[in-house]
Amino acid sequence: MVTGSGRRVGRAIALALAERGANIIVHCYQSYGEAEETAAQVNRLGRRATVFSADQRDWNAVERLCRQAWDVFGGIDVLVNNAAVYRRTPLGDLGESDWDEMLDVDLKGPFAFARFLGLRMKERGRGKIISISDAGARVVWPGYIPYCVAKAGVEAMTRGLARALAPEVQVNAIAAGTVLWPEGFDAQRQEAALRGVPMRRTGSPADVARAVCYLVEYGDYITGVVLPVDGGRHLGG
Repeated sequence: MVTGSGRRVGRAIALALAERGANIIVHCYQSYGEAEETAAQVNRLGRRATVFSADQRDWNAVERLCRQAWDVFGGIDVLVNNAAVYRRTPLGDLGESDWDEMLDVDLKGPFAFARFLGLRMKERGRGKIISISDAGARVVWPGYIPYCVAKAGVEAMTRGLARALAPEVQVNAIAAGTVLWPEGFDAQRQEAALRGVPMRRTGSPADVARAVCYLVEYGDYITGVVLPVDGGRHLGG
């Protein structure tokens, strides 16, 4: 299962896993048409894909989706927590609804998926959970504090679940850097962002997807790790 896999990085992860032989549960909330296109691309690769929709702010909706998907596929081996909301929230303009939405979508939702599926994986005796974090979890940007707080929570969640679900389930995270520009990011802001990246360039969704595939295929003795895929941005400076 790859959450938020209708577009952008989520789609790249879903297709990379399908290329390696995985059937894919394509999760979306509102981008159902894009999710159907991801599923069609998976099918063209010769793998099975089904679209399930749920608002991950709603624990009951997440649990219903997970139960249905588990039953349809006869189990789930891998969960990739990718779905997230990212937008600028300047401190002076920040309202309670902004804070609640960011924490609900970017932290509560991933935890709901990981808790429900992680317990089932543990009971079955195997599984992997990989959550997509962000360089902003460590280098907190003043204009994006709720987002950065949520991603820092995802990393804490990863370490806690790695212990709670061991030894059957491996739980890790990938702290992605600039692999796709946010919509509406102008050239000046792009240039400013790259000044904080030692490699002085953007990555790509494929970089994140390859890291996910590595943890899925070769991460049997890796758990509780946050792997930076950010061109060195986590180094600061």
